[in-house]
Amino acid sequence: MSKFKFAIAGCGVISKTHATAISALSSDAELVAVCDVAEDRARKLAQDFGVKKIYTDYEKMLLDPEIDVVSVCTPSGMHADMAVLAADAKKHVIVEKPMDITLSRADKIIEAQNRNNVVISIISQHRYSDCMQLLKRLTAEGKFGNIVLATSYTKWYRSQEYYDSGSWRGTWSLDGGGALMNQSIHYIDMIQWIVGKVVEVFAYCTTRAHRRIEVEDGAVAVVKFENGAIGEIVGTTSAYPGFETRLEIFGEKGSAIAVNTRLESLYFKDGSEKEYLEIYKKEEDGSAGASSAAIKEEGHVRQYRDVINAIKTGTKPLIPAEEGRHPVEIILAIYLSSLTGKPVKLPLESDDEVLKEIEKIKGKGF
Repeated sequence: MSKFKFAIAGCGVISKTHATAISALSSDAELVAVCDVAEDRARKLAQDFGVKKIYTDYEKMLLDPEIDVVSVCTPSGMHADMAVLAADAKKHVIVEKPMDITLSRADKIIEAQNRNNVVISIISQHRYSDCMQLLKRLTAEGKFGNIVLATSYTKWYRSQEYYDSGSWRGTWSLDGGGALMNQSIHYIDMIQWIVGKVVEVFAYCTTRAHRRIEVEDGAVAVVKFENGAIGEIVGTTSAYPGFETRLEIFGEKGSAIAVNTRLESLYFKDGSEKEYLEIYKKEEDGSAGASSAAIKEEGHVRQYRDVINAIKTGTKPLIPAEEGRHPVEIILAIYLSSLTGKPVKLPLESDDEVLKEIEKIKGKGF
């Protein structure tokens, strides 16, 4: 196969990042179709990237034999339905984060991946950054020793106009949550991927700075990791004008701080940090603190390249469907803790309890 032919479903803000990533891999990938229920959005993306095929009917697009891979960029609560349809049509799939907004729906994607023997990858582009890859390796090698404390901070700003720009934004049914599920999920994925499995959370969520949203615009959670470390997850969309994301790791033998995807600080008691600092102390990915439109494409390019390689070699990508489930589970546990006022242990047996609690506050916010 000379090139893999891609289609994008959902032509909103993030679709341009996906289209640009596909274009950057022109020797292996080509964007051949776009789809959106709003034809004007589809037509605009098609014009910007020289795409001839424009669809407003997703299932009709899936009948196109030319398409090899579908990138799902629709509202979060639509991801599972669309990913499953694509997989059942024997298309490979890339799904924007979160993979969906409940565990039962996330599991449907995993089942479709395995049933159809296709590649499904969930967007978590920061995993591909040099900085996060380094921190993952250093942790696995034991360079920090026993990790004592790890923190994830996503202190961003989204205006009321942002939430008003789409009827799905800030709703439980399609957004599935707020500052955590939509924005902080990136660094929630980073902390659990690098530091280890989260086994318990205790949290507070609140809705204070935005009107007409059902979900949180601020959250703080204390977390316990399987390896004994403790930590904190903080997320907000109310930190005007929007600040950098931070991941911090503090262990018995050393410490590290990443800001966005730049290695800000690295210290080891044996002084060995010097060999890493000059190579890794640079920023790769733009901060989306003030706007999702500020996201740079390099992380997406690397993830798309990884997916293409997985398809070619018959192997799994770095982030197969089952990996995308982990941050969703942590976020749902945080919501459940906030709504019940109790610590919540992971893994969750199901999301029935949290969905029942969410139902009680729909239309009200936290």
